[in-house]
Amino acid sequence: MKFSNFLFPASVSPAHDFDVIQDALQEAELSEALGFDTIWLAEHHFDGGCAYVDPMTFATAIVARTQHIRVGFAVAQMALYHPIRLAEQIAVIDNISRGRLTLGLGRGTAYNFYEYRGFGIDPEEAHSRLLEAEEILAKVWTAQDYRHDGQYWQIELPELRPKIYQQPHPPMIRACSSLESTLEMAREGRPFLMNVQTNEVTQQRLDAYRQTMAESGYDDETMAETVQQCWAWRNVFVAETDQEAADIGIPAFQNMRAHLNHARQRLNRPSELKAQAAAKPGNALHTVEHGLVYGSPETVCEKLAPVYESGVGGLILHFRLGSLPWEATSESMRLFTAKVAPEFTASV
Repeated sequence: MKFSNFLFPASVSPAHDFDVIQDALQEAELSEALGFDTIWLAEHHFDGGCAYVDPMTFATAIVARTQHIRVGFAVAQMALYHPIRLAEQIAVIDNISRGRLTLGLGRGTAYNFYEYRGFGIDPEEAHSRLLEAEEILAKVWTAQDYRHDGQYWQIELPELRPKIYQQPHPPMIRACSSLESTLEMAREGRPFLMNVQTNEVTQQRLDAYRQTMAESGYDDETMAETVQQCWAWRNVFVAETDQEAADIGIPAFQNMRAHLNHARQRLNRPSELKAQAAAKPGNALHTVEHGLVYGSPETVCEKLAPVYESGVGGLILHFRLGSLPWEATSESMRLFTAKVAPEFTASV
């Protein structure tokens, strides 16, 4: 099982933005030094939930500061992008990094309606925009005289420059928050990113994913290779003792959730809040019981064992929980790589 770092730092106030962004750059450099497989970048706007907001710009800074670690998006909110502009940006970053980029794609947040309004996008269009943009991206890096006449974009492109570094293009992976979207990826033989879920749901989804791939005609070798490219997200805090981890990690996690929930209450319109309440999102992401893996290295090993047994290819680990101080974050990362990761793999 591969381990990666989800670089998702919150900034509770504009006055803190500079310091949080600088800490995030340090965290990226430490991630490479500790041997993590990938740095994943988030995208959220206008609420401080993700301090650097623009993963394309921040990925460029990271690949310029590192040599070996991969950089991925978890995820680029496709409803907010023109696909040709995104294709150019990805091509530039892929060249700068010498092929270390993974393109994680999603429709965008389901409940931060203010993000769509800020970009002048109807949230009802988010999923269909994602599908059309994916279709364009899958072709545009290798096409000559590309033409596309779609619902949202009409494109006449002689040639995309610069050429992409990875051939035929960087790995593209879809974020899936529901079982049906997960099974859609299985039928297409594509890997997926799983948001925070209970261990039971994680196992059930991977089992259903494998079964659907088999029913769709994929052989055992292809299924095994594809599952190894799938990733599951977990929030994590490691300390020397369970009590220390609880004393530091739980308040940080709760404050992070409170900040994000307050932003929605403050920035969403009343009608949007009603739509959010009617959707009844699952609580795995929101509760300490299901949303946070914390404890001593031994305890964290026990809590992660069921995820390892599910067979998922890698974990996206979110270490900096909200405004958790950099010192606590970096120590948690060091303890994880020294005392947790070796229990599941020969190296991080």
